[in-house]
Amino acid sequence: MATLPCHVHFVGFGLIASSLARALRVLNPAIRLTVYDHNPAVRQSVQDLGLVDQVTGSLSPVPEGADLVVLAVPMLAFSEVLKDLEVPPHAILTDVGSVKGIVEEALRLYAPSLLPRFVLGHPLAGTEHSGPEHGFAELFQNRWCLLTPLSETHPSALAMVKNVWEGVGARVDTMSVAHHDQILAITSHIPHLIAFTIVDTAVTLGEDLCQEVVQYAASGFRDFTRIAASDPTMWRDIFLTNKEAVLSMLDRFTEDLEALKTAISHGQGDVLFKTFTNARRIRRDIIAAGQA
Repeated sequence: MATLPCHVHFVGFGLIASSLARALRVLNPAIRLTVYDHNPAVRQSVQDLGLVDQVTGSLSPVPEGADLVVLAVPMLAFSEVLKDLEVPPHAILTDVGSVKGIVEEALRLYAPSLLPRFVLGHPLAGTEHSGPEHGFAELFQNRWCLLTPLSETHPSALAMVKNVWEGVGARVDTMSVAHHDQILAITSHIPHLIAFTIVDTAVTLGEDLCQEVVQYAASGFRDFTRIAASDPTMWRDIFLTNKEAVLSMLDRFTEDLEALKTAISHGQGDVLFKTFTNARRIRRDIIAAGQA
């Protein structure tokens, strides 16, 4: 059975990393936690919160005792981080990024020696808030964490990372990098793009109408604003690094949206009813699966 790490080092420390740190501390109060973040304000916040044992302003070298290194940086930062990252020879690495293709690409280009001990990962958890002060230990309870091991990934590295996520309450599944990026394009990335667009449309209606939209916002629009409040830097990077999958799914969505537009225009109530019934069934399936 794979053991849990004794010393976890975080590179980047936002919502996901700080939640994982909290959850690991609950799991093992004696665990050593260290953090690097390029932002001095984040480093100060981490120190003020007292979440970890040590905060450093240097990316490299990673503290010698670290046996798991978690990269929690924006997608477009992976190349620069991997270029300069010096890790102990025994350390296993993982990440929490929302796109896996760009991580694999950066690894193969800048740090191929790390391939056997790097486990690409993505916890499907989060909130509209960002920053270490918003993390909480229960974030991963009964949430999926998708691991996308590469052909070079050593089984012992995969086992440790799997153990960590299961230890903090997540449900773990594995799949290929390409499949992950395709699935997330429709389950996460496109919904966020729609939310950003709808809220932006409301903003451009004009000041008076925009104020009324805010004042009389119904539950549907409020849900969109919650999604649209997500970290702009993170989502900019996601769309730029998962471009092919997002554009493919966006083409499909645009076709379906045009079909609904035609149905409304031509009074085709049966088409609308069938579409809405199918959507309602999916919602019930999500609730039944405990993912609501």
